[in-house]
Amino acid sequence: MRVDGDDEVESLPPGPAMDHEFRSNQANRSTPWWLILIAAITAAGLVIGAILPRIQARANLRRETNEMAVPTVAVVKPKRTAPASELVLPANVQAFVDSPIYARTNGYLRRWYADIGAHVKAGQLLAEIETPEVDQQLMQARADLGTAQANLRLSQITAERYTGLLKTDSVSKQEADNAEGDYAAKKAALESAQANVKRLEELQSFEKIYAPFDGIITARNTDIGALIDSGSSGGTRTELFHIAQPGKLRVYVNVPEAYSQSAKPGLKAALTVPEYPGQRFEGTLVRNADAIDQSTRTLLVEIDVNNPTGRLLSGAYAEVHFHLPTASGSFILPVNALLFRSEGLRVATVNKGHAELKPITIGHDFGSEVEVVAGLDGTESIVVNPPDSLVSGEAVRVIQQSSGSEEAH
Repeated sequence: MRVDGDDEVESLPPGPAMDHEFRSNQANRSTPWWLILIAAITAAGLVIGAILPRIQARANLRRETNEMAVPTVAVVKPKRTAPASELVLPANVQAFVDSPIYARTNGYLRRWYADIGAHVKAGQLLAEIETPEVDQQLMQARADLGTAQANLRLSQITAERYTGLLKTDSVSKQEADNAEGDYAAKKAALESAQANVKRLEELQSFEKIYAPFDGIITARNTDIGALIDSGSSGGTRTELFHIAQPGKLRVYVNVPEAYSQSAKPGLKAALTVPEYPGQRFEGTLVRNADAIDQSTRTLLVEIDVNNPTGRLLSGAYAEVHFHLPTASGSFILPVNALLFRSEGLRVATVNKGHAELKPITIGHDFGSEVEVVAGLDGTESIVVNPPDSLVSGEAVRVIQQSSGSEEAH
């Protein structure tokens, strides 16, 4: 076929060459069906391979989110308390009898006979004081006593004489009464002089310092020539010695108010001191103050400990071990199992995979553990370190469980 401008198209007659070309183009244009199927399957596989991981990832994320929404907790079993629990408290050890020794008169120390650590007996001479002023006063008082005695004798003779003369009317009644009154006054003056002499003699006897009881001298606070002030004139008293009787010791302990009802006389206690590790010294609670100290909320008790060999030293720091009876049916829980809520103290228990908050009543506080006296029966699984947001009925997952011991140690 030929086209020439606007001339009329001339059609060529069909021939063999023309038919071959037409059949070739038709063959090229038709695609086999299996190729199309493969292409479709390939495309579908690519689409599915791209979508399925995303669907799986979303499902995993949803599952993990739901799992993370369930709190994971560790639980413990409550421990039943022993019939008696041990309470350890700090204590101060004192000698059963402990006393400072002061002077009763002023002067200078002449000599001393006992130093620290000396074992002395009751009535043993410890020191002597030189009291020149008291000695002079005593001499003057004795002289005054002699004058009073002489005046009394003269007054007595005069009164007796006037009494005899009055019978013969040689003197008037007034003169006889005056003589009798002068005799009475001289008698009173004599008694006063005698009392003054006795007082000064007693002061002079205080020149010698004696041990008031058997014991050990724990301090000597003076030396030869030191000025001794008894404090009678308003000055500061001078403590000469300090004596203690360590054969029996008093141990004072401040018992917390929560244990005050168990700290009764007769309760046995054991004393431990740092200088004798592993050894215990038995004692008995003999008395208590029977009143709570408002500043410390404690009860002061006294424990007596026999110390015949003097191994325990007075003034030492010690620890007292009490074996106190505990309430039956009480349990021990760690303090990190407690929940402090506005409605009161609670613990979280796990029952069939769900949390349940139970109210409890605590007794003694042992520091890292507390005693629960009401609210538990011992079969519960108690959540340790429960989250603050935990509520009753919430699903929980238990990852750890400690059986605990049946009896508290």
